[in-house]
Amino acid sequence: MKFRKQLINWLFIISQKIYTQLFKKHQPWNIHKKDLLQLPKDSFGYHLGSFLQKNGFELIPKVERHDAYHVLTGYSTNVEDEIALQWLCFGNGKRSKYMYGVIILGTVILPDYYQYYKKSYRKGKQANTFHHLDYKELLQTPIEDLRRCFFTNEEVKKLRQTQLDNSTI
Repeated sequence: MKFRKQLINWLFIISQKIYTQLFKKHQPWNIHKKDLLQLPKDSFGYHLGSFLQKNGFELIPKVERHDAYHVLTGYSTNVEDEIALQWLCFGNGKRSKYMYGVIILGTVILPDYYQYYKKSYRKGKQANTFHHLDYKELLQTPIEDLRRCFFTNEEVKKLRQTQLDNSTI
């Protein structure tokens, strides 16, 4: 399984560059992690900055929304979570060629997680639509308020607990 996950990571790296250059036409946010970490601690933007800090990332120009999805939904950056996040977005109504590629290849290469992907799809289906939002405009919004707009109370509680667990690591 280790080799299969490495293969998917390699495919992510290669495809991300191609996808952002050829298909993403909108303007990048031009916001850096340090700017996000200056926002109020309860804000979505601060949590996005913390996510980037924890993972050693900066926002990737033109695909900043992807990291916003991670923060909103609580999915990590490990391979199976990256694929599950695409399944969740598919369930939520998002459609893109890149997403289809990740779902198809990810599921074929890592079928061991199919039940997890299916659960993620259902979670996206049950959530209010969030895939189309302009997250740059929501950076000041309290993360709890944002999550309550899209997920059930039970799901928000799980996300809060995951967030607390991750902050003590």
